[in-house]
Amino acid sequence: MPPIIEIKNLGKKYNITHQQGGYIALRDVITNVFKNPFRFAKSKAKQIAGLEKKEIFWALNDINLTVESGEVVGIIGRNGAGKSTLLKILSQITPPTTGEVIINGTLGSLLEVGTGFHPELSGRENIMLNGAILGMSKKEIIKKFDAIVEFAGIAKFLDTPVKYYSSGMYVRLAFSVAAHLEPDILLVDEVLAVGDAEFQKKCLGKMGEITKKEGRTILFVSHNMEAIQRLCEKCILLENGIIATTGITEDVVKTYTSSFNNQELGEWINKGDEFKNDYFKPEKFFITKDEKNNLFVNIEAEVKKIVSGLTVGYAIYSEDNILLYWSYQTDTSEDEWPIIKNGKCFLKSKIPAEILNNGIFRIQLLGGLHHKEWLFPPNKFYPMLTINLSRNFSKSPYWTEKRPGLLAPKIKWTN
Repeated sequence: MPPIIEIKNLGKKYNITHQQGGYIALRDVITNVFKNPFRFAKSKAKQIAGLEKKEIFWALNDINLTVESGEVVGIIGRNGAGKSTLLKILSQITPPTTGEVIINGTLGSLLEVGTGFHPELSGRENIMLNGAILGMSKKEIIKKFDAIVEFAGIAKFLDTPVKYYSSGMYVRLAFSVAAHLEPDILLVDEVLAVGDAEFQKKCLGKMGEITKKEGRTILFVSHNMEAIQRLCEKCILLENGIIATTGITEDVVKTYTSSFNNQELGEWINKGDEFKNDYFKPEKFFITKDEKNNLFVNIEAEVKKIVSGLTVGYAIYSEDNILLYWSYQTDTSEDEWPIIKNGKCFLKSKIPAEILNNGIFRIQLLGGLHHKEWLFPPNKFYPMLTINLSRNFSKSPYWTEKRPGLLAPKIKWTN
């Protein structure tokens, strides 16, 4: 039986042109043509003659991969590694520059929010449209219809054009359609991060169900290593558009996460407009140590707008990407919160290292508007700091080496 997906020597090239100066409006172009027609003609002639330099960027290069029917394959890598580009080529949204892709079966995809939906059609009409695209009969779609609506939880808005849906409603309906209309292959990108935590858990459960019970193939792109390890037996690590390694998920994830440990990041500095938003722009995220060897998380930022519900803090993960805890500046009673006002802002928090075991831990910046939106969401690997704890645990003669587990609190006992 041939593989359900076969990729041979796949490459995707983009030509990058660098425009000097800022944004140029159409009126400016027309004005320049009339003001200096000879300069305009000279510039166009250079483009036609190929004398104007262009930068070539290979988003994917020499990708070779086979996926068997029923496999659940995780695709991981840093931002810009080529993960989403690969799924877009498989979905036939964009063509490859080199190589070929052979797909033996029907394919459903859940990529960017809104992909595959017509904004002017209602939720009901988009369900019927997607089923027809997958080659299902009207009778088959109607049979699955109620289950799709119930899973998505959008019955009240079923006859509303989807252009009025929130991003969360879009994702709920899109995932429900993709999962219930039974394509042979399901492609899922990081778009699930848009949904709330409860719905993400529901989606992961559904993906596990359709692979184990129904034997369908899934390609799953995510920065959530816990979800990747839970769902996928096989994993691919992409780096700069090439496959760095492929194999058993646990081994590939360790290879990926160890690349962050090797950097021994002590600080992260925002060198541009990363995490640009209207409220809180992080400028520096770093670890400091005092004379007693206590460790502190420090955040320097520019506050652009004071808004109710602004929460900023960090998450700490083990070497195996297991979450230990989240902490925000609003964790205590309100009268103890640090003051945040417009302009430069500095926040500091002590890491409770005395309860942590020896080992490598990663600390990630978190922030958002409480129960509204993420400004810098969890399960992203950047900005991320690394600490390597190594300490004497106790004066006890029976506790002289590292114990199992992530925590190692020194707890006093009494009679």
